[in-house]
Amino acid sequence: MKKNKSESKGYLSLFAIVVATFLITFPAGFVTRAALDPWYYNLVKPAFNPPNWIFGPVWTLLYVMMSVAVWLAYKKSKHSNKILAIYFIHLLINASWSYVFFYYKQIFLASFIISIIIFFILYLMVLYSKYSKPSVLLMLPYFAWSTFALYLNSTIYILNSTY
Repeated sequence: MKKNKSESKGYLSLFAIVVATFLITFPAGFVTRAALDPWYYNLVKPAFNPPNWIFGPVWTLLYVMMSVAVWLAYKKSKHSNKILAIYFIHLLINASWSYVFFYYKQIFLASFIISIIIFFILYLMVLYSKYSKPSVLLMLPYFAWSTFALYLNSTIYILNSTY
C-alpha cells in the first residue's frame, strides 16, 4: 500500500520535531555531566533521590513522548505555529534548568524554573486538549516527573542551605 505525500510530510515533521527537541536539550546534558563531580556528588540528597543512571533514559523517553504529543496536536490544528512556538519556548526553559542548577549552582532558582516548566506543561496540555486527547495523555508522565523534580530540587535546596 502506497503512502500519500501528505502522510509522508507528516512523518517528516515528526522527525524534525524529535531532532529539534534533542538538539535543544543535548547541550544541557554536557553541562550536567561536567558538574556532577565533585559538586553534585557532594550535595546532601534525600533518600528518595533516584540513582544518577536513571535520568538519561527517563529524559530520553520523555523527550520522545513530548515530541509525539506536540506533533499530534500540531497536525490536527492545521499546522498551528503557535503550538510549536510555545512548545519550543518551553523546551528552552526546560534546558535552562541544567545551566541554572549545575553550571551556576543556583538550586533555589532552579526550583523556580521547574515551576515555570510545570506551568508550561499544563498550558500545553490545555492547548493540546483542543486537538488531540492522546497528546494530553502523552504529557502526563512529563508532568508527573517534573512535579517530582520540583519536590526533589526543593528538598536538595533545603538540605544544603546554610542559614
